[in-house]
Formats: sequence, C-alpha cells, structure tokens
Amino acid sequence: MLRLYHLLLGLILLVLIPLGAKFVLPQFSAPKVVKSPAVAKLPNPNEGNIWQKILGNTAAPTNWQVAPCKGNAPLLCVSSKEELLGTVEINIYPLANNEDFQKKLVAVGIPPGSQVDYQSSKYQTQVLAALKAWVVEHYAAFAKDRQGEYGKEITFLTYPPQLVPVGKLQGIRYGFAGLKQKGGVQEQHIGHVAFDGNKLYVITTAFDPGSQTGKFDKLENLAIFQPYLYAIAADLRLP
Repeated sequence: MLRLYHLLLGLILLVLIPLGAKFVLPQFSAPKVVKSPAVAKLPNPNEGNIWQKILGNTAAPTNWQVAPCKGNAPLLCVSSKEELLGTVEINIYPLANNEDFQKKLVAVGIPPGSQVDYQSSKYQTQVLAALKAWVVEHYAAFAKDRQGEYGKEITFLTYPPQLVPVGKLQGIRYGFAGLKQKGGVQEQHIGHVAFDGNKLYVITTAFDPGSQTGKFDKLENLAIFQPYLYAIAADLRLP
C-alpha cells in the first residue's frame, strides 16, 4: 500500500513537470561544480529578516499563513494552525563578489560597470541569457553531486528553465526532482533567480531530507504551496 502511495506521488510529479523536461539524469561533459560566491544575506544583523523588506502580497492556501520567520535568517515561514510546514530561503549575491556571474555577463555582452537599462529589450535578453547559463551550470553541479551520492538509484528530472517575473525583474524559474527506482520521491527542488544589475537573487525551497533550511518536510505540502510560491515571487518588492 505504501509503495502504491509513492507510485501515485511519482506519477503526479511527472504530470506536473512541464513538457520538455529530461527524464534521465542529464549528462554533462566535465561539469564544473559551482562554488557559491560570498553571500551578503544581511550586511547589518540589526536589520532583521530581509523578507520583511521585499515581501509583497502573500498568497496562501486556506488556513495557511505565510510570513517572514523570526530572527535574522533570510527565511519565509509557511505554517498552518501554528505548525511550521516549510520555509523558503533567499540568498543575495553582490555582483562585486561574484566573479562567476561577472564572467557570464561578459560572455553575453555586458562588461563590468555597464549601465543598468531595464527599458532596453537587448539588455533584458542579455541578462536572461546569463541567468540561463547560471541555471545550466547549477544543474551540472547538482547532477555531478547526485551521481556520486546515489549512482543509478535515483532518476533525475530537470525542469526546463522558464521566464517568469520576480518582482519587477525578469527572472528564471528552475528546478529538478529525483525519483527512487523502487518507488517514491527522494527530493524536489524549486528555485527562482533574478538580477537587478548589482545583485543576484536566488530564492529556493525543496522537499529534501538532506537540506537544513529552505525546505518542506512533506512533499504533499510543497506541492500544495507551489503555485502560491510562484505568485509570491511575482509580487516581491524587487528591485
């Protein structure tokens, strides 16, 4: 019975994943593991949780609450009847400390010190190209890590990057899932990435027993919250 439940969850996940997703662990030639640049979550600890500044309208299922978590950690808390169901994490990477993304911008024609021009379709296209390159490299890092950890026990499905609004910015939604060969979902990750000319914003949540923050303990709760997360990301006060 339990295996049947896991199989149904897997089938539901496959239906939800957009057409074009890869249904095998992606193969990359000599993938480069991405080293995270220095993250400036909060320059001043006294400023509190960054979600307090950027959170716009909060959509949520009936009897669910969404609010910045207490403390300084950059976490958005999702709860129901005073029970924490999961969190969404935001990391902010200043461009000045992010050589990897600087190189991606140069590769698409945006050299260091370039003027930000949100009204220019050419500029937006260039930024989106750099963000897509970031996502591809991100996938490669995860693929290499999971291959080493799980081998053939897990089948990975990558989400085709999607152009979506992240506040007033044009961003990319991305993600992947891992299905157990014997039935059940090992992990599912959902992310949004956007760039405002000075900072790279990475918003993530997951169903993943190995994650410490930015996660839901139950896959079904993540699945329920997923469309509301999309609405919240679109209404953030960014830039």
